[in-house]
Amino acid sequence: MTLKLYNTLTRKKEEFKPGKGKNVKLFVCGITPYDYAHIGHAKTYVQFDIIVKYLEYSGYDVFYLQNVTDIDDKIIQRAREKNISPKDLAGNFEKEYYKDMDALGVDSVDKFARATDHIKDIISQVKILMDKGFAYIIEKDGVYFDLSKDSEYGKLSGRKALEAEDAVSRIDDSKGKRNRGDFCLWKKSKENEPKWKDPWFNGGRPGWHIEDTAISEKYLGQQYDIHGGARDLIFPHHEAEIAQQESASGKKPFVGYWLHTGFLNVKGQKMAKSLGNFVTIRDALKKHDSKVLRFFYLSAHYRSPIDFSEELLEQAKNSLERLNDFARKVKNSSEKDDVKLIEKTRKEFLKYMDDDFDIPKTLATIFDFVKEVNKKGGGKKSYELMLEFDKVFNVLETEEEKIPAEIKKLISEREKARKEKDFEKADQLREEIKNKGFILEDTGEGTVVKR
Repeated sequence: MTLKLYNTLTRKKEEFKPGKGKNVKLFVCGITPYDYAHIGHAKTYVQFDIIVKYLEYSGYDVFYLQNVTDIDDKIIQRAREKNISPKDLAGNFEKEYYKDMDALGVDSVDKFARATDHIKDIISQVKILMDKGFAYIIEKDGVYFDLSKDSEYGKLSGRKALEAEDAVSRIDDSKGKRNRGDFCLWKKSKENEPKWKDPWFNGGRPGWHIEDTAISEKYLGQQYDIHGGARDLIFPHHEAEIAQQESASGKKPFVGYWLHTGFLNVKGQKMAKSLGNFVTIRDALKKHDSKVLRFFYLSAHYRSPIDFSEELLEQAKNSLERLNDFARKVKNSSEKDDVKLIEKTRKEFLKYMDDDFDIPKTLATIFDFVKEVNKKGGGKKSYELMLEFDKVFNVLETEEEKIPAEIKKLISEREKARKEKDFEKADQLREEIKNKGFILEDTGEGTVVKR
C-alpha cells in the first residue's frame, strides 16, 4: 500500500510523492516563547513527532524544521510586566519548551530556528516582495503585503476573512492599509522596543508570517514537501505564508502537502486562561506520567479534536499498562510465536498508518494482537514486533524499571513476611510500597514490580 496524506489545500487524501525520492523536507510552526507551553501545543508536537517517526520507519530520510518566534508583541508586553528584556524572557521560556518536549519523548526535530537569528533572511525576502510590487510602505508603521496583487489568496482555507477560532497576527491593525486583509511583513519599532537595522525605517522587527517563509526558504528551499501546524493557523497565518513565498519566488506550489492537527479541548470547552481551564505541559507532567500523556495523544486521529479529561487520561493509563504488561510477559516467555499472526498484524499496522496516519485503527489492531497472543501464547518474536511498533509510538517502558534501594528493602521485608505467613504485615508493606509509587504483582514466576 502507498502512503496517503490528507492535504488541507486540496481537501482530499493524496498519494505522498516527495520532491526528491525518499528525502522529505518538513516544517512545523513552532512556539512563541512568552509563557510555558500548554497541553494543546503538546498534542500538535507529539502527533507530528509520530508522523516523522513513521516516515522514517517507512524508509524516508526526513529533515524536520521548527521555527521559534522569539520576538513579537506578546513577548515584548510580558517582558515589560516582568521587567526583563524580551530576549531573556523568550530565551527562558524556549529552554522550558525543550524540557517539556524532552519529557514527552519528542526528539525528531532536526533544527530549531529562531526568528532573531534570521533577520537578514527576513529583510531579504521583504525586499524581494517590495521590488516585485507585492508590498508597500505605511509611514511610521511598517511594510505591508498588498492582497489585491494575489488573486489566489484564500485557496488554503477557502476564505479571506477571519473567524473566531483563528490564531490572529498581533500587529496588523493599521489605518493606512490599502486592503482590509493586508498583513504586516516588517514592523517599525516603537520607542523602547527591540529593533534591527532595515532599509525602510530607523529600525524595525519582523512581522509574524514572514519569519516562517524566510526561515523555511533558507533550510528547505523555495518549495518543499510538508508543512504542518495546528488548524487554527490555517488562516491567516498559513494563507499568508503561501502568498509571501509564491509571490517572492514565482514558484507554485510552495508546499506539496499541508497537514493540520485538530484542537484540544478541556471537558468539551476550548482551553483558555479566561475560562480557568488552561493547563501547561509542566503542570500536566506533575500529575501524569509522560508516557501516559504521550499515549493519550495517540487516542485520537491527528486531524480530530481531543478532549483532555481525567477520565480519558485514566483510560490511556490503563490501556498503556495493558501493552506494557503484555510486552513484559512475552519478553520473558519461551512460548512459540504465531508467525502468521505477527505478519498479519504488521500488514494491518502498515495499512492503517499509510492511510493518513490512522493511529486509532492501528492501536485497535495492536490490541487485537495482544488478545490473540494472550490466548495462543507467544514469545521473542511477539516482543520484537511490539518494539518495532514502539519505534514509531515511543510509549512502552522498554528499559528495566529502576527500583530505588528503599523500595527493594521493603519488597525484601514483604517476601520475608510472606514466607513466615505473616500476611497482615505483608499486606501493610504492599500498601506502603504502593504509596511510594510502585505496584507489586505476585505471579507464578515471582513478584513483578511496576511503577
